[in-house]
Amino acid sequence: MPEQSQTIMAVDELQAIIQRCQILEEADFKGEDFSLFQVAGQKCLEDGYAAQLLEVIQNEKNKVIIKNMGWNLISPLVRCIFMYKQEDDKREHCLKILDQLAQLCNPKELFLGLLEQIEQASGEQACQTVMLLLQPLQTVLLKLQNKKAYSLGLSLAMIMNQLTPLPVPYTKQQIQEDKLGLCQCCNAVVDFTKPFVNEVIKNMEKSSEYNDMELKEELLKFCMKCLKYPLLTAQLEQLEGIEEHPFRHFATEIIDILWDIKELIPLVFLRHKSISPHWKNQEFADIERKNSADSLACLSYLMFVQHFGIDCFPMVFSPSYLLQCNMTHIEVLLKRTEESMLSKGLDLFESCLLRMEDNSLLHQYLELRDFINVPQDLVKVMTLCPIEHLRKKSLHILQLFIDKFDTEGKYTLFRCLLKTSNHAGVEGYIIKNIKDQIHLSLTRACDNIWFTGHHLISLLDLVLLLPEGAETDLLQNSDRIMASLNLLRYLVIKDCESDNQTGVWTTLAKIEQNFLKPLHVGLNMSKAHYEAEIKNKKENRRG
Repeated sequence: MPEQSQTIMAVDELQAIIQRCQILEEADFKGEDFSLFQVAGQKCLEDGYAAQLLEVIQNEKNKVIIKNMGWNLISPLVRCIFMYKQEDDKREHCLKILDQLAQLCNPKELFLGLLEQIEQASGEQACQTVMLLLQPLQTVLLKLQNKKAYSLGLSLAMIMNQLTPLPVPYTKQQIQEDKLGLCQCCNAVVDFTKPFVNEVIKNMEKSSEYNDMELKEELLKFCMKCLKYPLLTAQLEQLEGIEEHPFRHFATEIIDILWDIKELIPLVFLRHKSISPHWKNQEFADIERKNSADSLACLSYLMFVQHFGIDCFPMVFSPSYLLQCNMTHIEVLLKRTEESMLSKGLDLFESCLLRMEDNSLLHQYLELRDFINVPQDLVKVMTLCPIEHLRKKSLHILQLFIDKFDTEGKYTLFRCLLKTSNHAGVEGYIIKNIKDQIHLSLTRACDNIWFTGHHLISLLDLVLLLPEGAETDLLQNSDRIMASLNLLRYLVIKDCESDNQTGVWTTLAKIEQNFLKPLHVGLNMSKAHYEAEIKNKKENRRG
């Protein structure tokens, strides 16, 4: 009985406060009235009397009171909603109260109350809280007139801040389980933005000189954030057994928003478009630039690999121009170590190269910084990445890249990689490619100046030498040394001395001095070293 009387007392207290406030003018409400209303309302909710509270809120006579004081109930209301089970009537009453508050409360006060709840939610409750409050938040934002764009930006930034720390489901099982509700939440947030996207579309249709850019800018910032998280990390390939892949659906929606607000094509081609305010603090500016680069790289991957939004894309650009546009994005992705991002970079690079004919990429492209940096990054993936299938794929893509260049381009690229790779296996691979190009030059009727004569001799100076002379570690450099010897053997057999098309016969003395003699000395030193080791081991056994 005491518990029941306490509950009745809580409802009576609420009624008493309501009756006292009903006779007051709006301007006469005191701080004390707000506190008493909040305490009594919270007590009703906690004691399971949400139905009585709902009646009070729905009573037309209490409209002014709820408008001014109702927002104070948001915090206990959210707590109670999560406390009750899905099928509980009390939870249903709480949800109706939330809906009523969204309709009746002062939009500005309620907006801040809702944002505070989203900000306080974290970990496992982050997605559930966001999804619960999206509808009332949307209702409130649509009522705001003066600061709608600012308030939408604040809401989206707060929501993304709460979601970003959560791990993105990657495997098929993780996506299907969606343990924290992230997949569902991301798509709910996109739906939340749709009325604001439609408003921007209508305003742009009314006037070709659409001046109110604020709402559009906030939506653009949101899309850029979504491209970095979760889409840059997400697995976006079609998965068997998942009819509608949540992240593929989410990606489609983000691309659609960018298209609708007329920002898709500018983003694809304006490689360093600034999306955010110009920071005076250099550290903030650098973070923003990196975030923007990640987002634009993900956008290119979505368009050119997964073909999201490709129907909107003007098919007037040459494959070499598309490769040039994407090299910045490929470089960004190849510098990452996470499998999801590295694989996106490799897929984007491969996709751009497969659009091109062999031997069609002009050597002049190697004057651009990205065209030198990207193959070097590719070599790092080939040699340092712990994931085997990515190492193999990067080797396949390096060969594709080599194949696309014209002869002078191949020559320049070989020189560059021999000087920068610092890896015997890669150097051996490049030397094998040089041999293949020399073979084409010798067996084709057309004259090829880059892999014969003085150009080739200059290249052989880089190939037919030991990095540290006779002191070179022969075992560690065996791939390079074997490829070099194989090339030299090929040259003296294939190019007879009387023809000397390659010019190798006139430089044999130099090759002997710089390569063969140090190699001979190195082999003798290694042999002596191993013989001494064997002798020591035998003596140790006897001892």
